[in-house]
Amino acid sequence: MDSIMSKLRNLDAYPKINEDFYSRTLSGGVITLASSILMFLLFFSELRLYLHAVTETKLVVDTSRGETLRINFDVTFPALPCSILSLDAMDISGEQHLDVRHDIIKKRLDSHGNVIETRQDGIGAPNIEKPLQRHGGRLEHNETYCGSCYGAEASDEDCCNSCEDVREAYRKKGWAISNPDLIDQCKREGFLQRIKDEDGEGCNVYGFLEVNKVAGNFHFAPGKSFQQSGVHVHDLLAFQKDSFNLSHHINRLAFGEYFPGVVNPLDNVHWTQETPSGMYQYFIKVVPTVYTDVSGHTIQSNQFSVTEHFRTADVGRLQSLPGVFFFYDLSPIKVTFTEEHVSFLHFLTNVCAIVGGVFTVSGILDSFIYHGQKAIKKKMELGKFN
Repeated sequence: MDSIMSKLRNLDAYPKINEDFYSRTLSGGVITLASSILMFLLFFSELRLYLHAVTETKLVVDTSRGETLRINFDVTFPALPCSILSLDAMDISGEQHLDVRHDIIKKRLDSHGNVIETRQDGIGAPNIEKPLQRHGGRLEHNETYCGSCYGAEASDEDCCNSCEDVREAYRKKGWAISNPDLIDQCKREGFLQRIKDEDGEGCNVYGFLEVNKVAGNFHFAPGKSFQQSGVHVHDLLAFQKDSFNLSHHINRLAFGEYFPGVVNPLDNVHWTQETPSGMYQYFIKVVPTVYTDVSGHTIQSNQFSVTEHFRTADVGRLQSLPGVFFFYDLSPIKVTFTEEHVSFLHFLTNVCAIVGGVFTVSGILDSFIYHGQKAIKKKMELGKFN
């Protein structure tokens, strides 16, 4: 047994020195204090990293198919009334959403930005007191109201009982209403008068769009849109105005859900129109993003970058459609963010590296200072004897 203990004693890599042989110095004390403080700071820095999750980023090819893209928006037009503002969306697959109204709220704003009225959409309910029937006579008490579509009926049974119905029927035909006062429904509802009453007002429109996950665009523009000879146009004649102020403030624009760390570059962007008319364009590159938190909850969302361009309606060329256009395209690369904790063994390894590294470096530094002082002192003593 004694021989085994002796062999184990010989393996000791940390031989002990009798305390009588220790020589303590002032420089050694200063270095010990400084190294202890440094070890303490590095330890707490490593502990903070261990207690908080770290995010790992990866780039992969986006192989998803058949998904939809949700576009959340909140845009304010300080000089464009709600009654003439419309929203359209279309994509390269040929799908179109003209004059979108579902999932959208409009707020009428006064010249100071205060809310006057909040409404889903539309110009107002019709007043059906003695309206003009489709056959030309006025509505009697024993009759069911069926207003004329003024030649835009898809079938003989179609009725247009409001100004909005007539405008919608004209849109489907690809026609424009040049003078709303010639339409009985629009005249009764005070279409032009309402537009005049709202002149000088602004509009805040917010909500979301659900579109195909392919390249496309959505835009805010005055007038009801329709297709004419394969060209997307807006009916601006009904408003009897030569120019529209498209100054706007984008309060929020996001493609998908919020996730920690996301930055939407168009949030709180403001643009003021200085020319009479034109088309303001945003070209957006959407990057699919998957965020997984430390608990395993996954958020499917998107990030995007953007460039801007203003196209004026120059004389001598085809006039640009006044509006604010957002053209978006999707990146084939998907970004994945994954939150994860550092393992305890990794934390322990780093702590040991900190303690051992600082201890070793401080020992080398103390030895250098001690032997340096000793050599200088010896030379000074030799100089005295000489």
